[in-house]
Amino acid sequence: MPILVDIVSAEQAIYSGPADMVFAPGIMGELGIAPQHAPLLTRLKPGEVRIRDENRDMSYFISGGMLEIQPHLVTILADTAIRADDIDEAAALEAREKAEQTMADRKSDMDYARAQAELAELAAMIETIKKIRKRRA
Repeated sequence: MPILVDIVSAEQAIYSGPADMVFAPGIMGELGIAPQHAPLLTRLKPGEVRIRDENRDMSYFISGGMLEIQPHLVTILADTAIRADDIDEAAALEAREKAEQTMADRKSDMDYARAQAELAELAAMIETIKKIRKRRA
């Protein structure tokens, strides 16, 4: 019996449907979630969420958020969520360069901290792209 998965961002519902397995980037490491998993509530770090059902694997990038697991339901409340196929790699690489430049210029601690957080998110996004490419090869 599959588990129902809902991925919701602040902007929209990204995915709702059944899954045989869900993989999510927990703050303490990757979580593998199958039907009948024990209830759990945890924070998520930026990275890839994979949903596996009998017909396909689907990938999404999240910038962080919360994960709630119930025996028949997984809910991911993401700050930002993007279908992995919709990620613009060139834009992500360009944004990473800008964040690195902001960190190098270091005009204030606030700018540095903001650039550092953005850089961590962009690094996770680029890593997601690489993982997906490797699985498809």
